[in-house]
Amino acid sequence: MKKILLLLTLLLSVQFSTVSAQATLDVNGVTVPRKIEVQNKTMQLNGAGGRSKMWLEVYVQALYLSQLSQDPKFIIDSDTEMAIRIEITSAMVSSNKLTKAMNAGFEKSAGSNFEELRPRIEDFKTLLSDVIKEKDVFILWYNPLDQTVSVIKNDVSKGKIPGFDFKKALFGIWLSDKPVDETLKKHLLGQ
Repeated sequence: MKKILLLLTLLLSVQFSTVSAQATLDVNGVTVPRKIEVQNKTMQLNGAGGRSKMWLEVYVQALYLSQLSQDPKFIIDSDTEMAIRIEITSAMVSSNKLTKAMNAGFEKSAGSNFEELRPRIEDFKTLLSDVIKEKDVFILWYNPLDQTVSVIKNDVSKGKIPGFDFKKALFGIWLSDKPVDETLKKHLLGQ
C-alpha cells in the first residue's frame, strides 16, 4: 500500500510540475514563449497582453526582462537586457499604420526629448517599413553592452538604433505615465 501511495504521489507531482512549467502562454489565441533568447542572452516573460484598436485585436505584445519587475519606471530606466515581442494578429495592420502609431507613442513617451530623438525615430520607422502580414513577429531587443535597440522581424535582423535615451523612449511607449494603452501596460507588468 505504501508503494502505491508513493507511486501515486510521484505521478501527481510530475503532472503538476509539467503543468506549472509550461514553456508557453496563450494570449488571445497567440502562443507566447515564457523565455526568449537573443544573441545568447535569455530573458524571461514579465507579462503579455493584446492591443486593440476600435474593437479589433491588432497585436499581442510581450515584455521580456533579465530581472522581472512590476515597476514601470525601474524597467524604463534599467540598463539591462530586455525585449518587446510583438506578434501581428490582424491583416489590417500595415507598416504605415504601425509606424504612424509608433510616432504618436514616441511623442508621448519622449516628451521634450522628441526633437533630439527624431532622426533615430525616423531610422527606426524605416526598419519597420517592410510589408507587414498577420502572424509576423517583431522582437525589439535592447543590448546594454553597446546601448542599441535591435529590430528583428521573423528571426531576421533589420538593423540597430543607438542610444540608451532611445531605448527609454521606446519602452516608454507602453510603460510610461502616458502609455498607448493602460490595460496593455498592466498586462506587460504582470498585473
